[in-house]
Amino acid sequence: MKKMITTLALAAFSAAALAQTPQLRADNIDEVLSAMTLREKAMLLVGELAANQNAQGTQIGNTERYIPGAAGNTYAIPRLGIPPTVMADGPAGLRIYTKRNYDSHTYNCTGFPIGTCLASTWDVDKVKEVTTAMGNEVLEYGVDVLLAPGNNIHRNPLCGRNFEYFSEDPVLSGNIAAAYINGVQSNGVGTSLKHYAFNNQETRRLGADARVSQRAAREIYLKPFEIAVKKAQPWTVMSSYNKVNGEYTNSRRDLLTDILRDEWGFQGIVVTDWGGFFDATKCISAGNDLVQPGSPDFINQIVEAVESGKLSQADVDTCVRRMLEYVVKTPRFRQYKFASRPDLKAHAQVVREAAADGTVLLKNEGGTLPFKGVKNVGLFGCGSYRPIAGGTGSGDVNKAYIVSLVEGLRCAGFHLDDNVVSEYTEYLKQYDEKMWKLEWWQRNPVAPEFIPKALAESAKQNDVAVITLQRQSGEGRDRLAADFDLDADDRALVAQVAEAFHKVGKKVVVVLNVGGAIETASWKDIPDAILLPWQCGQEIGHSIADMLAGKSAPSGHLPMTFPVKLTDHASTANFPLDSPDIGGWGDNHTDRKNIDYTEYEEGIYVGYRWFDKEALEVSYPFGYGLTYTTFAFDGLKLELQEGDKPAEDVVEVKINVKNTGAAAGKQVAQVYVSAPKGSVDKPVQELKGFAKTRLLQPGESQTLAIRIPAKDLASFHVKKSAWVTDAGTYTFRVGDNSRNILCESKLKIRKQQEKVSNSL
Repeated sequence: MKKMITTLALAAFSAAALAQTPQLRADNIDEVLSAMTLREKAMLLVGELAANQNAQGTQIGNTERYIPGAAGNTYAIPRLGIPPTVMADGPAGLRIYTKRNYDSHTYNCTGFPIGTCLASTWDVDKVKEVTTAMGNEVLEYGVDVLLAPGNNIHRNPLCGRNFEYFSEDPVLSGNIAAAYINGVQSNGVGTSLKHYAFNNQETRRLGADARVSQRAAREIYLKPFEIAVKKAQPWTVMSSYNKVNGEYTNSRRDLLTDILRDEWGFQGIVVTDWGGFFDATKCISAGNDLVQPGSPDFINQIVEAVESGKLSQADVDTCVRRMLEYVVKTPRFRQYKFASRPDLKAHAQVVREAAADGTVLLKNEGGTLPFKGVKNVGLFGCGSYRPIAGGTGSGDVNKAYIVSLVEGLRCAGFHLDDNVVSEYTEYLKQYDEKMWKLEWWQRNPVAPEFIPKALAESAKQNDVAVITLQRQSGEGRDRLAADFDLDADDRALVAQVAEAFHKVGKKVVVVLNVGGAIETASWKDIPDAILLPWQCGQEIGHSIADMLAGKSAPSGHLPMTFPVKLTDHASTANFPLDSPDIGGWGDNHTDRKNIDYTEYEEGIYVGYRWFDKEALEVSYPFGYGLTYTTFAFDGLKLELQEGDKPAEDVVEVKINVKNTGAAAGKQVAQVYVSAPKGSVDKPVQELKGFAKTRLLQPGESQTLAIRIPAKDLASFHVKKSAWVTDAGTYTFRVGDNSRNILCESKLKIRKQQEKVSNSL
């Protein structure tokens, strides 16, 4: 009896204590913060590392009990009503495991278009439509934050992760990223804008030092993040692995607090990239709120640092408060009842239709496309039979299928040459038998091309030839210089197929199934048409067939320059070309140029800024893209809307776009601005705004209005540590690519200056 009374008394005491313990709500964060122990606070700032690896692959967060295959989670603190939250990759769709123990259901996700394809739409509404569908899968599969989008600049064509980034231009990158974030977060889930910042190479990515000037940092590399933060407020920002000017980004208070929060107004949390080099104390002091995937050692470091006075309690509490503010926004805190049954069929249709908006038509001699009177197709190139839907690593998606061009063309009503199909099928079967199993993050090798024995007969029997050329890339390693050029097998295939088909009066179409820029200048005269759908997701075969058949029309424009040769890029002398095979991890060296450190000597002259400055010939200019119809621009009008202060001035650019051709289509108006001579060197022109028309029927017009704040015309003055818009006459140039300016007008702008922190 005495034991029973004691037990009941203890239970009553525990219940009373629990009743007095605050339970987290959106309106009692300070109360909960005050009730937390130091160790509980430290736990909330560190991810929960998995004790074991999952049999299905590398398990780098302790998510097996929540959403298997997600990247990581935060600790739960049940005593205070704090649930765990789950974060998962990635930029082309949700990445989780498809199979679970003791569960017959398959948890596939949709493979959406890669970043370069989304950026090629030049259409924020279309990007938001795509990522709204993407975010729905995040919600319905029980994930709180999607670790995307990637928003680093394409400094050089060989960066291994360019496929998941957007552009060489900060204005295009920033606006596409903002649309991406707004789409995903419209579902009530979060995003993680990454990799902040200067993650422009994968070689030695966990320790490489990006040595960059303050002006280049501000105008080129930080600008897309600034635009995305101000226009979309991602729930989280991910600090990058690398160093910048000698210090890891996750430990730079100037980068994470002074610029990101104090200047740009970021309101969310900063999370480290997974598994980098961290000093937990420095991270917290800098304003990096969450270390992932973390370890108990980091928790101990934080506790000991506070107890010893090395780390201030105030800095810890600031980060914990932000973490609690993040937690209360999540679906898991709201106890959303996810069923893991998103509408994958509807999302696949979104992918299929969106591809055309991001597909760039590079060449179309004699109206080769869309096909007219074509029934029989000779289908060449391994990529036609085994297309690449996206990049490797965290940018990949465990999707249910990838539609080949074989399937896509057949479903569209075309007849394929069975002899050619049989040869490729057998060739790829034999190739597979020689290959080995790769880890999830490793790059899948692309099968070398070959010339089918049925080529000559195919040219006689078929109406047209379609050749698909491929390139694969992914995180952890940069592309090799040879990967930029067509290799001997590629060249032989294009040359011999074209020779055979042209000899009998048949046309040849090349499809580029790539993630970034490749060399085109030396061979683009050979085929009659070149279609660049990039890696546009799991419906790639259907999407390409729709465009070839004319059911949809490509309307994409290049988000990067296609140079004549790789060495034309200003950054090529300062990039790890064909570096030792050390991938992202490297070793203990610290002094190898372009491996352990990289000098950004080109400054602000990245991409088209450099090609314009040097008046270099390019294969295809930034912003280039053809359509199945033609357009005319006219009626350019500039209106300066002056505010009470110069910082409030806005220039509205209006341009009328008319479809002058015989087919329906969409067109992009790109606004480039040439600044007056000022106190610093300035580019010939810079993209400052853009807009895309709706689908215009032949003869139909649309007036586009593009608003450009005058402060966006500023250059960064290092000595003044200020953004300065020089007074004078600015030339606003409107065209459909950076080297095809169709109309221009001038406008006087008054001077303005915005002082910012002197950092980096």
